[in-house]
Amino acid sequence: MTETSFYEAVGGEETFRRLVRRFYEGVADDPLLRPMYPDADLEGAEERLRKFLVQYWGGPTTYSQERGHPRLRMRHVPFVIGQQERDAWLKHMRDAVDDLGLSEEQENRLWTYLVNAAHSLVNSPT
Repeated sequence: MTETSFYEAVGGEETFRRLVRRFYEGVADDPLLRPMYPDADLEGAEERLRKFLVQYWGGPTTYSQERGHPRLRMRHVPFVIGQQERDAWLKHMRDAVDDLGLSEEQENRLWTYLVNAAHSLVNSPT
């Protein structure tokens, strides 16, 4: 008997595509977060986040094949990420998670990870 990955259990690629698309809809209009993304890179950022989350949760390893080890903290060093940025990121991610209609257990598992990830990327006291 094989164990079903979280990725498969929540609906696979389409679920993560919806999550990240909804998240970036919020980011696109956010005066605090939007300046962190050059106009030409918002779509690229969406693709990278989707591939990272897909891989993290047990889907295809395309992210690592294309970009190597995630090194999340290193990749985010160029950006000032304080509590305000973290909270704005979490607000848009919360909206996106709420739109998925996951079971309570699945939602809690995903949300716990996202909150911990957001806290780990804070690199500025402001």
